[in-house]
Amino acid sequence: MSMTEFAKQYHEKMFPGYASKFLETDPEFIERFDNFAFDEVINQPGQGLDDRTRFMAILATLLGCQGIDEFRCMLPAALNFGVTPVEVKEIAYQAVAYLGIGRVFPFLKATNEILEERGVKLPLEAQATTTAENRRANGTQAQVDIFGEGMRDFWQSGPEESRHINLWLADSCFGDYYTRTGLDYAQREMITFCFLAAQGGCEPQLTSHAVGNMRVGSDKAFLIRVISQCLPYIGYPRSLNALRCVNEAAKQMEAAQ
Repeated sequence: MSMTEFAKQYHEKMFPGYASKFLETDPEFIERFDNFAFDEVINQPGQGLDDRTRFMAILATLLGCQGIDEFRCMLPAALNFGVTPVEVKEIAYQAVAYLGIGRVFPFLKATNEILEERGVKLPLEAQATTTAENRRANGTQAQVDIFGEGMRDFWQSGPEESRHINLWLADSCFGDYYTRTGLDYAQREMITFCFLAAQGGCEPQLTSHAVGNMRVGSDKAFLIRVISQCLPYIGYPRSLNALRCVNEAAKQMEAAQ
């Protein structure tokens, strides 16, 4: 078996002039993987994404599964396919709300190193739109915009001993991140879906954010395409779990109509 012409050309576009060491040490494996990930998956009828969206999803997925070495490889490819430095930074920043700084810190360091190597001046232009005074209110509005009016008072709901966490969801997760420019709501919900699908063990939240995606216009078919394009990076179990959550979200949306 040899690498397909499409896989070769796609690999060259991602990594101009680069020949993987795996071609010498693991030729059978890399031929099969590259043919799958860089030809079959991309060209599966009805399951494609535009390249920029695909690479945004892949970067978020690699953050979610803690694939730091692959992230270092794929970030330059994402930039080559049109993902902007601002979009890359926004993906990394928002990951902190869903993965925690302990898991995101190495990725933020890698992002800065790669951007600087490519001549990008840091820091990038500011994207924040909230202040300490309005971040909670604006975060609540973002929750309402995405999930509906039922989120209006969510920040002050729940048992007293844990109510502060719902407040933090409003002012930190949504007020500090979702209100930023650089990505729109649909893109932010897509990368959140990828963070959750890739890390596993978050199926209730994954279902909720599948609903959020659908509410901002990213339908079931789109989410299945995202899962399909990210499957080579997280494997079948987590991809199948994500598909189950998408199907459950679609049922919830139908029941709500």
